[in-house]
Amino acid sequence: MRLIRLLKKDLTREISGWVDKDLLSADQARSICREYDIDFDAATDESGGYRLLVNLAYLFGGLALITILGANWEQIPRGVRMGGLVALTVGVHSLGLLRYRAQQYASATGFFLLGNLAYGASIILIAQIYHLGEHMPDGVFWWALGSLPFGVLSLSPMLTLFSCVLALIWFWIEFGMGYFPVFFPVFIAAGIYVLYHAKSNTLLFLTVVVGIGLWLEALVTIGHSVHRYGFDLSMEHLVLAGALAMLGYAFSEWMYQRDTPRSRDYATILSLWSIRLGLLLMFVMSFADPWDEVITADWRYGQSLLMIVVPVLGAAMVIGSAAGRWRIVVPMVLLAAGTLAAVVWLAGREHAVFLQIATNLALIVVGILLIVRGTRSDTSHYYFMGVATIVITALLRYIDLIGDFIGGAILFAGMAGVLLAAARFWRSRSNAGASS
Repeated sequence: MRLIRLLKKDLTREISGWVDKDLLSADQARSICREYDIDFDAATDESGGYRLLVNLAYLFGGLALITILGANWEQIPRGVRMGGLVALTVGVHSLGLLRYRAQQYASATGFFLLGNLAYGASIILIAQIYHLGEHMPDGVFWWALGSLPFGVLSLSPMLTLFSCVLALIWFWIEFGMGYFPVFFPVFIAAGIYVLYHAKSNTLLFLTVVVGIGLWLEALVTIGHSVHRYGFDLSMEHLVLAGALAMLGYAFSEWMYQRDTPRSRDYATILSLWSIRLGLLLMFVMSFADPWDEVITADWRYGQSLLMIVVPVLGAAMVIGSAAGRWRIVVPMVLLAAGTLAAVVWLAGREHAVFLQIATNLALIVVGILLIVRGTRSDTSHYYFMGVATIVITALLRYIDLIGDFIGGAILFAGMAGVLLAAARFWRSRSNAGASS
């Protein structure tokens, strides 16, 4: 059974009510919660809403303090400004350390967050005092790097998320200005470390996944220029995005084989978002114009693309085979790679419409497979994702009919039949489950 974060909270609340009614003992409640990677005592002692409000209070308190300092900054002597910023940063972090040693972890996290905000404000204001602004992204980098140890050493997903988000901002600015962010993998490694050792955190997990994808996308541009870099959306980046979607799906299947609730939660999240990314790319390619651009593309980053995509696809096949899903992963990778190679080296612009038709048929097949998987495993998100895939494909074809109106009518009729069959199959399984 796969439970997302909100359902886990509902489960904890229900189990707590059963304990209050003497339907379960506290030890039984803890055993049930451990099956879903839930700390029963922490969840019942302090609600997530309370912790969120406390941390937001610390956040806005820090912003209020920064605003007051900024409003009266020029009237304060330089020495007092420097000493005050250092004392503020050290003092707030010291309070957080005292709370952490007293095992008041939620309060300590709030003080560490406030201290990290004070540290960032100190960097900005000290740079203003001494006119240090030659390379603006450096300030964001040192802010992210200085905040990182508090999240890693305390194994706090929230503090680590704060540093990783700052690192993503630094990455975006640094790379957009033409410089390569060499130290970005440090933050990715820290995020993976905290995810492995601390409690599960969906936002931190997705941030790490996005960071890995952006890092690999940035590596593609190395083959184009060795002096200056920058964001330049091209076909190479779309190809790598598709390869990463397949790798993410294969890795999610491998993670789901691990016998821990945390790995299965992460596997479900990674699987859903990998499939969504793959479907998004397929929706883009369900029109003729993108295929025409692929056929006529100049492939400026071709060499670096091959150096990254080939290992990514190879890793997807190996991991998918290790997870026992080679019947899906290996044909998917080989079909995608073979189609791209044939399009680049053999196809002409006159084949764009045929490739468009093939993509739409592939979308229908994928939608059917998702519906079948959802019904067989009783997981509604795959089922409804398959239904949504077919519906969105139909809507896109309504906007841009393939061939003529007769072809569009045949396609819509086929989709209607698939949806009706899926609905009946879902109802039959639901009735069978209710009767048993």
